Amino acid sequence: ELGLSDVDIQKVATKQPRIFSRSLENCLKPHAQWLSDLGMDDSQVAQTIVRSPHLFSRSLDNKCRPVVQHLRDLGFSGSQIVRVIECRPVLLGLSLKRLVHRMTILKAQGPLTEVSLSKMTLTDAQFAARHERLA
Repeated sequence: ELGLSDVDIQKVATKQPRIFSRSLENCLKPHAQWLSDLGMDDSQVAQTIVRSPHLFSRSLDNKCRPVVQHLRDLGFSGSQIVRVIECRPVLLGLSLKRLVHRMTILKAQGPLTEVSLSKMTLTDAQFAARHERLA
């Protein structure tokens, strides 16, 4: 129903077996619909589920939507946000506080781009080594 093949389901089960204890109607479908509403097609939604199934345990209202809204407030278009989520879905798992902190550092170094967004998903140590010494 979510467009996952048997192989995809096996990958998800390996990465996040608890996802199958969650309600399809109350958890997985709303997340999939939200990704679709952002502009992802069915195959992009399915691949996001496969790549980062843990995101489906994140609160849409408390985690995912605030991150996307912050990116919109910074001037990123819907298509830019979709491309970054498709490449780096873990971005949706960042706390808003961490995202704002990192974006402030990157903004001080120049204009924000999709590449800037991909840097959001570095580990704290990697990000600090590359950017905080420049801030």
